[in-house]
Amino acid sequence: MDETQETAATTAKVSSSLLKTVLMVLIPLLIGGALVFGVAKQKPEFLGLPKGSSQVQAEVDALVAEVGKLIVLPSDERPTVATITDVEKVKDQAFFKNAQNGDKVLIYTNARKAILYRESEKKVIEVGAVNINQASPQASPGASPVASPTATPQATPQP
Repeated sequence: MDETQETAATTAKVSSSLLKTVLMVLIPLLIGGALVFGVAKQKPEFLGLPKGSSQVQAEVDALVAEVGKLIVLPSDERPTVATITDVEKVKDQAFFKNAQNGDKVLIYTNARKAILYRESEKKVIEVGAVNINQASPQASPGASPVASPTATPQATPQP
């Protein structure tokens, strides 16, 4: 009987030890998973994930509100927004002559208006007319569009 009791005690110790080890591994994994899920939900770009459409729309709305404090914007349409990512690719276009990487372009297709805005300085850099090119709807090179723009901004003299 001593041997049976000893075996039972050893089995209980092994089971207890195994349970502790599993819990020590499982609990940090669950906490880490919850943290990653929270970050992915709130800031997906930190993990290299695309933003959700509601997040993108909120950013566009905030940008429009910010620019709307500086210039009167068309109220009957939502703009297409693009971010300048490689200014060298668009520098030869007059509209972008003062552009910098990170600048935003708000394109109002119906109003035929484009606005170059620098968020870091909270300044409108350029305002121009939009020539609509229906034959080949492409984003201008060097811009990373939030939605696919179908217009190419061109500078026109402002009074």
